[in-house]
Amino acid sequence: MMHRTNFFLPALGAVAFVGFGLFLLALPRRQLLVSPPTLPPVSLLTPLQAKIVAGAKAQIGDAYDASYRVLPYPDGDPPVGEGACTDVIVRSLRAGGYDLQRLVHEDMAAHWDQYPHRWGLAGPDPSIDQRRVPNLACFFVRHGQVLTTEVTSKALPQWQPGDVVCWRMPGGGDHTGLISDRRDLGGVPLVIHNMGRCEEQDVLGQWPITGHYRYPASLVVFSGVIRHNRKSGLVHHA
Repeated sequence: MMHRTNFFLPALGAVAFVGFGLFLLALPRRQLLVSPPTLPPVSLLTPLQAKIVAGAKAQIGDAYDASYRVLPYPDGDPPVGEGACTDVIVRSLRAGGYDLQRLVHEDMAAHWDQYPHRWGLAGPDPSIDQRRVPNLACFFVRHGQVLTTEVTSKALPQWQPGDVVCWRMPGGGDHTGLISDRRDLGGVPLVIHNMGRCEEQDVLGQWPITGHYRYPASLVVFSGVIRHNRKSGLVHHA
């Protein structure tokens, strides 16, 4: 009887251990990932900044789909729950009251020669033009604020929630995202972007930055160095 007990208890423990391991493997991968530590969200946002950032955060979890679709005009949008990296920007600014589909289309129609002609089109197409990073970058250069592309301690105060960043990817493609109201422990802002899935990540300096824009050009932000009070946990602008 004693021998059976000695054998039974270790066997039961082994079964429990294996079962727990299988349970962990069955969990969705995102639940097993641990996000890097970040500072609390910046509280000093203007009402327009807050709307733009909220519009971006509402897309977190959306699937990536950059396929061409015939969109209504104006206020056209791909199906809810999916989109490309540019759709993050379009939807965020639309939450702030700015329809980039209409704005980009009107500007391209009036100034066609000022925009990139990489896709063989004879004229603007409101179903796709605002969904291409080079077109958005050109529009922001023409009508927004053009800001630093450096990610240094001296330049960090210029990166504000609601700003747009554009990158050049290793394969030569273009990518874009929206600056969030959260920062990592070094003060570098997180970015909300869609690359396979819309996420809020610490990737600002991950790829070469080709543009940093603020729209509308009249957008006012609380500038200054963002500091973290480690005693109170509060974030403020100095």
